[in-house]
Amino acid sequence: MIAKLSGRLDEVGEDWAIVDVQGVGYLVHCSARTLSAMGEVGEGCTVHTDLQVSENDMRLLGFAESAERDWFRLLTQVQGVGSKVGLAILSALSTGELRDACAAGDAASVARANGVGPKLAGRIVNELKDKAGALPGGGMAGASVGGAAPKGGASADALSALENLGFKPAIAAQAVSRALEELGEGASEGDLIRVALKKAAG
Repeated sequence: MIAKLSGRLDEVGEDWAIVDVQGVGYLVHCSARTLSAMGEVGEGCTVHTDLQVSENDMRLLGFAESAERDWFRLLTQVQGVGSKVGLAILSALSTGELRDACAAGDAASVARANGVGPKLAGRIVNELKDKAGALPGGGMAGASVGGAAPKGGASADALSALENLGFKPAIAAQAVSRALEELGEGASEGDLIRVALKKAAG
């Protein structure tokens, strides 16, 4: 399976791009966020990919970050969400916004995406509420570009501590993220846990 492409951006359409990898042009379907992150035609680019095969189609999906690809895979597990709707959701919401919406049960935010009605949006947040917090790199606000959860460090330790105390992954991630914003990147693990506990409990 093709997991990543690195080459030159050859052509761009409304929801697709062609990446030239040593003379071979790969057509990848992308969200609007990924297309804007790929740069200008003629420049070098890298996309993380997911290959979807059905009875009558074979489609390569492209993502600026592996976290976006993880979210796409999670979204398309929900009944009624195909690749087109999955990309529309990721065009409307960043991974961090999507994670927050699922954690808070905020179907209205998900319904902002093209082709997503209130009923489908409700199903998405209900089914992904618990899964979202445990998703690797799923989008702690302010943690890094695209909202990927930090790996290692005080914030990751604080996240683990809150989960061990019984908080759901999504709630714990949101609380640590808010504590990080309040205290700053250099905050100690102890301070992060103390502030995050207040936010999770409140």
